[in-house]
Amino acid sequence: MKQTLAILAATSLFATAAFAEGIAPGDVEFVDGAVETSLSGVPGNPEKGAELMNKGAGNCIACHSVEALAHLPFHGEVGPPLDGAGERWSEAELRGIVANAKIMFPDSMMPSFYKTTGFIRVGDGYTGKAAAAGEVAPLLSAQDVEDVVSFLVTLKYD
Repeated sequence: MKQTLAILAATSLFATAAFAEGIAPGDVEFVDGAVETSLSGVPGNPEKGAELMNKGAGNCIACHSVEALAHLPFHGEVGPPLDGAGERWSEAELRGIVANAKIMFPDSMMPSFYKTTGFIRVGDGYTGKAAAAGEVAPLLSAQDVEDVVSFLVTLKYD
């Protein structure tokens, strides 16, 4: 009986750890550019998403303007304004765009934030040298993507 309980506990712990990691970048399923399933399995936090819009690997406002973040300086004009993003695209479409915009928009200049393979001439962090062969870390974690998406869906036209 104790052995059975130990096996069940270990299995439960393993399953919880596997679920907590979410969907690996190479396992994301895109349908017409959209990703229906949460990448992390955990709801996004719009406040954290707003923070990622201005810092770290996200830094969305370097290329996009966002009226809801007008208090932050240096909004970009390379990408389209994100005002109304929550009305223009579904949550699944926004998740797909943030994860890898090139699936929906092949000519997009937007980086693929949740991708680890298939890059051309990847550099090694400001060294001027090529990165080692193989996978590179995604720019955003699965939870970061969910946080950004949860913020983007709040952006409505006034």
